[in-house]
Amino acid sequence: MNAILQCLCSVPPLVDYFLSGKYKAALQKENDDSATAFGCLMSNMWLGEFDCVSPEDFYSVLGKRYPTFSKRTQQDAQEFLICVLNELHETLKTSSKRCVTDAKASRGSVSETSIITQLFEGQLGYDITCLECKATTNRPETFTVLSLPIPSKRACSLQDCLKCFFQQDTLTWNNQIHCSWCGTKQDAAVKGTMTKAPQIIIFHLKRFEWQDKHKGKLSTAISYPLSNLDLSPYGSPLLCKDTEYSLCAVVNHSGFLDDGHYTAFCNHSLTKNWYRFDDEQITKIPNSSVQTDTAYLLFYTIKAFSAPIKALLVMENEQ
Repeated sequence: MNAILQCLCSVPPLVDYFLSGKYKAALQKENDDSATAFGCLMSNMWLGEFDCVSPEDFYSVLGKRYPTFSKRTQQDAQEFLICVLNELHETLKTSSKRCVTDAKASRGSVSETSIITQLFEGQLGYDITCLECKATTNRPETFTVLSLPIPSKRACSLQDCLKCFFQQDTLTWNNQIHCSWCGTKQDAAVKGTMTKAPQIIIFHLKRFEWQDKHKGKLSTAISYPLSNLDLSPYGSPLLCKDTEYSLCAVVNHSGFLDDGHYTAFCNHSLTKNWYRFDDEQITKIPNSSVQTDTAYLLFYTIKAFSAPIKALLVMENEQ
């Protein structure tokens, strides 16, 4: 859980939002404990006087909402990440009206947005084609974390995982769709594309899978770029710009399913140096060490630190 918080506190636009105090205006008065505790944690990590900071206050608040994470046992980092993002969204969300271009989508004309949806939420579009009558429908789906299959047990690249995720699939047997044109269940072809790329995209590498009725871990070495990750091959024609990303943080999982350990690699957006975080131990590492075969979650960003953050840090250093 420490690794997740370390990575989130290294995401430039999120740091900017909390350090500038913008989050205070969005707080829900009835239920603002978690965002307030997270804001204090962010401030202590970036502007505090101590080398190590305890996230105990944030854990305490989160544990009341999600008792599973109050236990001092290992939990899945991806599940904890989604829990934190959902909690911050609920605390900071505001209702807004959006333009409706499709009459069928009129019931979704009012949406709840937050800094979490603005930064982390992307959208996929699935074209589902009936193989009998060839009629095609589109199903949109939002995401904050993209879970990618690992196509090889030996070695592959992040691009291989993305190609596997976005390749066309065929739905047959128990997975057939009900075709409204045919009036019955039919086999169908499904092809997904990214219709909206988020500012921060998080990839979850699906290392845990069922093997002979037991859940095991894939130790596949997956290569991933530190910069210039291009997502345009997986996007719709509308997604033609701002799809190149740079890596800003990594969550690693070493060990086994029930007996493992999480660490984090984070890029300091001002110095551009990489650091390894293992609870209270912090080590500066070269770029070459960021590539490991234990990577579990990858955080990529488009945006860099904005001027207000630099000003805050300069002011703090001058005090």
